[in-house]
Amino acid sequence: MQSLPAISTLALFPVLHEKLIMLLRSLPAEDWQLPTLCKGWSVKDIASHLLDGNFRRITLYRDQYQSPEKTDIRSYHDLIDYLNRLNNDWVRATRRLSPRLLTDLLAQTGAEVYNLFKALPPNEPAIFSVAWAGEAVSPNWFHIAREYTENWHHQQQIRLAVNQPDGIMTTELYYPLLDTFMRALPHTYRQVTAREGTLLQVSVTGEGGGNWYLYREQQAWHLLYHPPFRQPSDRVTIDGRIAWRLFTKGISREAAEPYVQQEGDGAITAPILGMVSVMA
Repeated sequence: MQSLPAISTLALFPVLHEKLIMLLRSLPAEDWQLPTLCKGWSVKDIASHLLDGNFRRITLYRDQYQSPEKTDIRSYHDLIDYLNRLNNDWVRATRRLSPRLLTDLLAQTGAEVYNLFKALPPNEPAIFSVAWAGEAVSPNWFHIAREYTENWHHQQQIRLAVNQPDGIMTTELYYPLLDTFMRALPHTYRQVTAREGTLLQVSVTGEGGGNWYLYREQQAWHLLYHPPFRQPSDRVTIDGRIAWRLFTKGISREAAEPYVQQEGDGAITAPILGMVSVMA
């Protein structure tokens, strides 16, 4: 089975970043306190979380500094608990900062992060693997693509909250997010058994959508961009408006079901509704 090509997202960072800064600078004061899909977090809290991500990347890549805090992480769940604690500590502490200051700092640090990512050799091992794809070691290009999806989906959470959802739901910016998220499919299906040759087609509708294929061969699942000369035995079609939310735990499985069409064996099609392509 041929390996999948790298996903190129690096050039999209300045585009996504500019749209974020323009959005934030246009918001009236009251919009900063609107609730978002992130339970307990406002628009301002998500902006602060994005700033935290930029500071962490600059600290790590530019300054080669890591916190001296010792943390005992023995499992994926330990890692999630640790990250949630870090995120919430930062958000609570920065609620005293003004929206203008947060935006100014985001504008400055976003550009610096882009330059740091440009300096990373794309095929060399990344500092952090993409754990939600089941990888113990990941190349830098995949780590960068994962960081792109973080920036995209948090900006979209803000956009939904302020009723400006269309700004980044474009083929240029949305398809790379979905393409990156779909790399979690084989890991999601690792415990799903099926006969050899089973072929699942996963489709996302609308602008930025596309088709992906999961193929069962030699007792393993493989992600493909094109079907292996046969019609899929099973199909899942997801409304593009909610696909990103489904894979980031931004909508419950039950609430998503009306936007998802399943054809074929339910034991094959249903697991995708539980796929999570973020650290959550």
